Amino acid sequence: MKAILLAGGMGTRLRPLTAQTPKPIVPIFNRPFLHYQLDLLTSVPDIDEAILSLNYQPRRIEEVFGDGSSTGIAIRYVVEPEPLGTGGAIKYASAGVSDTVVVFNGDVLTQIDLAAVVRLHRERKARATIVLTPVENPMAYGLVDTDADHNVRRFIEKPNADDITTRNINAGIYVLEPETFDRIPDGVPWSVERAYFPSLIERHETFVAYLYSGYWIDIGAPDKYTQVHRDIMDGRFVAAPFLNLRAPRTVVSATATVSNEAVIVGPCFVDDDVSVAAGARVGPYSVIGRGSTIAAGAWIEGAILWPHCHIDRDASIHDAILGRNSRVGRGARVAANTVLGDSSTLSDYTRT
Repeated sequence: MKAILLAGGMGTRLRPLTAQTPKPIVPIFNRPFLHYQLDLLTSVPDIDEAILSLNYQPRRIEEVFGDGSSTGIAIRYVVEPEPLGTGGAIKYASAGVSDTVVVFNGDVLTQIDLAAVVRLHRERKARATIVLTPVENPMAYGLVDTDADHNVRRFIEKPNADDITTRNINAGIYVLEPETFDRIPDGVPWSVERAYFPSLIERHETFVAYLYSGYWIDIGAPDKYTQVHRDIMDGRFVAAPFLNLRAPRTVVSATATVSNEAVIVGPCFVDDDVSVAAGARVGPYSVIGRGSTIAAGAWIEGAILWPHCHIDRDASIHDAILGRNSRVGRGARVAANTVLGDSSTLSDYTRT
């Protein structure tokens, strides 16, 4: 069995962070995001290869993951000649594949029992299986309606209040039979959500839903990207480096240099080779990337700093995200919801 990871998007909602870093290798703590999806694939012994469907900065991604030997699953790369949409990308990546495929959207983080999804697909002899997850505000999403036996009945795009018969949305995880891909035209953009799935319903093919109410998040926007880190620190999503930690769930690398006169308040994460000077404060939900420097009197709280940032004396950063190699000058104030791209520089006493 093969898995196809749709990882070709440009990550526009995460810009400027993704201007130089494609979304699959955006760091979650000290691991590229895609590692978490690959971890999930290894929970299904039948999956022997992950096919990465790429388009944006593919070489950067291949440099990180190589042939997959460090991930526990073989990796093959397929680069779209142009963006083909979700359906077109699946067909292009599955060329030559005849067995069942598992498909993941490239921005989904979840702890779903993937083996159970595959098992349902086989038990129902389905042509396609889609994972659905409930949301609190169904009017903000396209919805997927099912019958009592979990057969998919219809997709409801941009629902009005009168249209809401379910709270379940497409979770971006599918199990598909490649013989159904003949309806997807070659080499043109095609939507699996708007064209392929409706075709299954129109042809009365077995199309079933796996309902999942556990942890699921789309990391593709700055607020959700921040939320993922907080969920891991709070134990809502179980992942390294916070496995089995008790409150206040603080991780400080053995190679970090933290002054005895600095204040570290968990939950937080301080990576390798970080320097935190006397009088500096690293507050709750902070993530300090590898090789960063926090000078005397600086205050970091609820912020995510990518590797090799330098925060000068008396600067403060609250609930913001800084790309790698960013520099914040003395006494500068970085406000909540600020997102700075790689190598950004704020001069002394700047306010954002």
